[in-house]
Amino acid sequence: MYHILIVDDEVRIRSMIRKYAEFEGHRVTEAGDGMQAVYLCRNEEFDIVIMDIMMPELDGFSACREIRKTSQIPIIMLSARGEEYDKINAFSLGVDDYVVKPFSPKELMLRVEAVMKRSKRSEPSRPQNEVFEMDGGRLKADITARIVYIDGERVDMSPKEYDLFFYLLTNQNVALTREKLICEVWGYDFYGDARTLDTHIKLLRKNLGRYADCIVTLRGVGYRFEEKN
Repeated sequence: MYHILIVDDEVRIRSMIRKYAEFEGHRVTEAGDGMQAVYLCRNEEFDIVIMDIMMPELDGFSACREIRKTSQIPIIMLSARGEEYDKINAFSLGVDDYVVKPFSPKELMLRVEAVMKRSKRSEPSRPQNEVFEMDGGRLKADITARIVYIDGERVDMSPKEYDLFFYLLTNQNVALTREKLICEVWGYDFYGDARTLDTHIKLLRKNLGRYADCIVTLRGVGYRFEEKN
């Protein structure tokens, strides 16, 4: 079972999640604000963090940003706001899932299990030094090292953006359905909103700059990566 850090300024929410988590056999630690969460993550070992956005001292976004400086621990973000902007902000920080309040604690536990399975899934073996280059090397992706360069400058992406981009690259010129992308990049047991894919595509295009249009939208189908002349 997992050691879960629950971060929320509402005692009622923490107690509800704790009740269901402990029923599933998990160990739980609680924090009432983002500052405490950052401190705990620096000094204790957790398997996953469930964290609210709107909190005193340090909000969830800022806390996540601090945690990501030293750890890639899976994070599920909770929020009363379901706007696309908030989801984009969360996923750009490397959040693994985004749950809108009110939520079902049973479903939250299923999401915890799904996120943990994905985080533990071993990466497929790849040949050494698998490198993709385009436009005379101006766009370069070292798939083995998980590094992307544009005009020699390194591009920072979230872990899931790397996964999505490299999957598109290794299936260049192939029409990939939304279902296929979600299953291959997020996993067959993904419990999130299907719009999560579209949000990550937006973030990916933003990071790719002038190469954004290499990711082609196939209306009613999905996406395809193709090299532009």
